[in-house]
Amino acid sequence: MKIKILIPVYNDWQSAFKLLENINYEISNLGHEFSVIIVNDVSTESRPELSNSLDNLNSIKIINMKENRGHARCNAAGLKHIFENEDFDYVIPMDGDGEDRPEEIKQFIDNLNYHPDKPIVGERIKRSEGIFFKFCYFVHKIITSTFTGQSIKYGNYTCLPKSTVEKMINEKATWSSFSGSLAKVEKDRATISSERGTRYFGPSKMSFKNLLIHSLSIVGVFKINVLIRSILFLLVYLFLIQQNITIVMAIPIILVFIMIVSVFSISKRESLEELNNSLLNISNIDSLK
Repeated sequence: MKIKILIPVYNDWQSAFKLLENINYEISNLGHEFSVIIVNDVSTESRPELSNSLDNLNSIKIINMKENRGHARCNAAGLKHIFENEDFDYVIPMDGDGEDRPEEIKQFIDNLNYHPDKPIVGERIKRSEGIFFKFCYFVHKIITSTFTGQSIKYGNYTCLPKSTVEKMINEKATWSSFSGSLAKVEKDRATISSERGTRYFGPSKMSFKNLLIHSLSIVGVFKINVLIRSILFLLVYLFLIQQNITIVMAIPIILVFIMIVSVFSISKRESLEELNNSLLNISNIDSLK
């Protein structure tokens, strides 16, 4: 099997190159052809030279973008490039900082024996972040499940067959949310248990603002479900409090309206046209191996 590992990178070359070394070690006995494609989202840091031959990787390419577009859109452009220009059977998207653990690649490959035609997702069973992040993530899961009817316990770390990649590059939501798009185009997914690793170098670059946008982007993929469920919630809630309407009791109503407006606003980021034109943002491609 020919497997492409897709890694978006922005100013985190030290982590990315350590990840390459760890991937090279973990795949040594898997018996398949692995290649890495890094999408460089206009990093301003200088890129170091490879200090290891990485003999187990068939090739390493770096796609250099002209304009910074963000993590989700680098994944989308990377998927489109791979589908249109590479010979492959599966794509494994990974974060480049070490939080997606390369030792779990073997679990993905082992599961292909049982689910060769399904996307396999790494469902988080343990996270390494602080209490505040874990609390926010818990709230995100509750809101997503309640207002969309979707249980999305995975991120980018997945193993996608070629058929799924084709569906995703033809879905506008991929331009805004990887996991939301995958949940939309593929209802039948296999899973492995995945632990969130720790960053190799430096603190996390995920700010609260970016975390909020990430969460709303996932929910926004299912905005019609959100609208319908919000209306039902408001009708039931208003019926229950009709005899006791106070300012405090009105807070949930205000929050739901804010959520609806935010979700529909963030969903405007979805664009099949921009996804189709994303390869025009490529400046050049470097082959490191």
